[in-house]
Amino acid sequence: MAADSDRPLAVARASGLIRPGEPLLVLLSGGADSVCLLDVAVRLGAPVGVLHVDHGLREDSGEDAELCRRLCESLGVPLAVERIGLDRDAPGNLQAEARRRRYELAERHAEGDYAAAHTATDQAETVLYRLATSPGRRALLGMRARRGRLVRPLLEATRADTRAYCEARGLEWRDDPSNEDLHFARARVRHEVLPALRELNPALERTIGETVQLLRDEAEVLDRAVREVGPPPFQLVELGTLPVALARLVLRAAAEEAAGRELPLSRRDADRVLALRTTGTAIAQLPGGVRAVAEYGVLRFELDTEVALPEPARLEVPGRVRFGPWDVEVRPAEGADLLDAGALGRELVVRGWRAGDRMRPAGLGGSKTLQDLFTDSKVPRVERASWPVVEAGGEIACVPAVAVAERFRAGDGPVVGISARRVT
Repeated sequence: MAADSDRPLAVARASGLIRPGEPLLVLLSGGADSVCLLDVAVRLGAPVGVLHVDHGLREDSGEDAELCRRLCESLGVPLAVERIGLDRDAPGNLQAEARRRRYELAERHAEGDYAAAHTATDQAETVLYRLATSPGRRALLGMRARRGRLVRPLLEATRADTRAYCEARGLEWRDDPSNEDLHFARARVRHEVLPALRELNPALERTIGETVQLLRDEAEVLDRAVREVGPPPFQLVELGTLPVALARLVLRAAAEEAAGRELPLSRRDADRVLALRTTGTAIAQLPGGVRAVAEYGVLRFELDTEVALPEPARLEVPGRVRFGPWDVEVRPAEGADLLDAGALGRELVVRGWRAGDRMRPAGLGGSKTLQDLFTDSKVPRVERASWPVVEAGGEIACVPAVAVAERFRAGDGPVVGISARRVT
């Protein structure tokens, strides 16, 4: 399907996610998609601010920031540039970690909503990638146009459309070479899978996008049916009278409620629960530290016994310490969470979470319990007892990968980075 330079503005306006007079923070990488989004947001009359995040993964990343400065100056919008130090060789999904850190910074900077420039092409890549790696209906639901304060106004325009828009408007952009790196699974989907499928259907992205929307509409019907069954405990005999697909969805919802997060409950897992005996006590271990317990035919879900709370450990600045299953390290100007070195002092204490713990997360403007912060960050309940909490002078300074306290947030002076890596 031919690119349409008018489509980005039209779909952004129709989305209702960019509103005149309401502040919007645009996440600007310097690529064509985000450059298009920024220009569209300005044209639609939103009071726009811009955040550019330099992940420190490329030697020429400073040129991205410079392009963003030129563009923001030409449009008359304020720009904030944040630099973080990601480790390309660290275990785990590098792109997912970069995305998490970017959204964390956006939450701190945004007055209202913040916008990412995901397109229909990104949606198609996401659906195909998840379909290949994650069985189940959720794999086909793709990205939402809104998730909390995160909005995606260009989700119905293709990547070709945003490039055509930039060319028509005379806007400069830079391509990130990491998007061409076939070591990343998403890049292989982008450059190998999508082109082959476009030969079958040139309107591939819009077809997948329409399928996603239909499935989301149908998901509302299924979710309502699950709610009508009611909360646990359940009678196993009654679950056995339900259509098997509905029974599985009911079990997954109950298991996720116990875990406090989404769980990959497979068809085999659900069938094991439904097959539990109705006499005496029977248990089925499930993913995420959850177990299904059937007692005389009554089914409930619970977390396994939480791990013992590790003993508090002293952490010098700079330095490293083992805390339970975690390796916690503090280094000058490098780490997952950056903090003010002067406010921290020379010695910290790493301890576990305690009921009633509160802190003032940077950018929130008030205090919040750690329990709520864990829930917001989707930290499984079974892991919270051993999650490291870093204190400075008896005050919570940082919960790695969850929040940094306002008083300890990095400023203009020397900074240190705190990171925590699970080693067992």
